[in-house]
Amino acid sequence: MTARTATLPWDWYVSPDILRREQELIFRGAWHYAGPVDWVARPGDRFPCEAGVAPVVVVRDGDGELRGFLNVCRHRGSVIVKERGAGKTLQCPYHAWTYGLDGSLRSAPRADREESFEPGELGLRPVQVESWGPFVFVNADLGAAPLADSLGALPELIDPSTLVFRERVDMELGANWKVAVENYLECYHCPVAHKDFSALVDVDPDAYRLEVADGLLSQFGERRGDGEGDRECQFHLVWPALKVIVYPGATNLSLGPIWPVGADRSAGFLDYFFGPEVSDQTARELIEFDDQVGREDRELVESVQHGLRSGLIDHGRLLLDSEFLIGAFQERVEAVLSPTL
Repeated sequence: MTARTATLPWDWYVSPDILRREQELIFRGAWHYAGPVDWVARPGDRFPCEAGVAPVVVVRDGDGELRGFLNVCRHRGSVIVKERGAGKTLQCPYHAWTYGLDGSLRSAPRADREESFEPGELGLRPVQVESWGPFVFVNADLGAAPLADSLGALPELIDPSTLVFRERVDMELGANWKVAVENYLECYHCPVAHKDFSALVDVDPDAYRLEVADGLLSQFGERRGDGEGDRECQFHLVWPALKVIVYPGATNLSLGPIWPVGADRSAGFLDYFFGPEVSDQTARELIEFDDQVGREDRELVESVQHGLRSGLIDHGRLLLDSEFLIGAFQERVEAVLSPTL
């Protein structure tokens, strides 16, 4: 089997050591979608999110600036903000260490009893925060390249400026994060596993396009028949594991990350956005349709994970005409991890 068509080694999908390297080398320095900018519309608004394995809090400070900090108290490491809210300060629920919206330590009970205590050295550690349209992104690496470098050509393909947040749906999968990403990156399985999706979208390999541009892995299809609204659908992957989905029909976009929580488990969410003119009923129908596709995919990826655990086969074999994007994704994973192995 040539290197061009061989999959990654299957033990990379079950190894805790590989997971540790991925968390450090892939997720720690990446841009991660955090949530809707509407969640931090006013000074004092805040919400928790994740930047890879790092807990982060996004806040709107008193001057209206968007800020992000590691959501970790400088005292003993407790997570500070556990749910969306608003207020003039950020207070740790463990010992009430209290921080300003600029991240500075404002008070620490009993600190006045210490011979040496420097509040100025104990502010929250900042992270990078940027927005694209109604979407907030975070990066725990202060030296990372700007968000635009990660989005690549996506802003040229999608204009999200009029979209309005409607709903978040959380998910958990009994599968390695790469299995979930690779399932997303191909529609070879669609005629078999997604009958309703394949009735909506033309998934014939001569009609369903796969493209790689500026690191963005993209799939393009068109709706079958003559339904109302936009005919095109788009499915993009922003490195390392952010899904961006546009279905045909009413103005819509959903996006959300997948991240590893174990060598054989992953989690994530999808945030659904729609045009302001889209009715609640239309939005609900699309969300339920997408949820059905997700349930079908969950069964597939968990079955794959069960097979990968066998340890008796070293690699799989890609069909690059239909799995071209998987090959591109695996090449990037391999390029990051191989020098460290």
